[in-house]
Amino acid sequence: MSPAPSAGTALVVGLGNPGPGYADTRHNVGFGVVELLAERAGARFSLHKRSNSEIAEGRLAGRKVVLAKPRTYMNESGGPVAGLVRYFSVPPEELVVAHDDLDLGFGVIRLKRGGGEGGHNGLRSISRSLGTKDYLRVRFGIGRPPGRQDAADFVLKRFSASERKELEFAVDLAADAAEALLEQGLEPAQNRFHALSG
Repeated sequence: MSPAPSAGTALVVGLGNPGPGYADTRHNVGFGVVELLAERAGARFSLHKRSNSEIAEGRLAGRKVVLAKPRTYMNESGGPVAGLVRYFSVPPEELVVAHDDLDLGFGVIRLKRGGGEGGHNGLRSISRSLGTKDYLRVRFGIGRPPGRQDAADFVLKRFSASERKELEFAVDLAADAAEALLEQGLEPAQNRFHALSG
């Protein structure tokens, strides 16, 4: 039985790389999820110097929520995330991280707590900086690279034309799943969204 979500401040971090050159790439889909959540909360992002992140504060799922996009490159996400966890006094187990996932088909959404990082450098950095893997993840499937394309190149490419037609729906679903995590906790959210997606 997973613990019920607390009533305290929730922290939802989207992973990506900063700068216009990386916008709309597969690796930045975590940014897309938190940007949509900010829109839903009527909140705007601004620089939070203490954590080197952009943050937006509002209410979602009946809770105060801090939405964040680290301003470091993906493989250094841990420093900003640990800074946010400390600054807003959010226990690591209440942290939600939205990220791209090569091990899931495009648009498949999966929720989990802890476990391995699947070779994801952003998650690896966060786990190292927090000293624990016991945080919540919204995994957004981006599929495997075609043919012999290197995974490191694949994640930095933009979505294909056919994927772009489905992207808005998939990001919407991932944002819904993040809200369900905040409101209902892990198991009820898994039961609902794993059936909906892939």
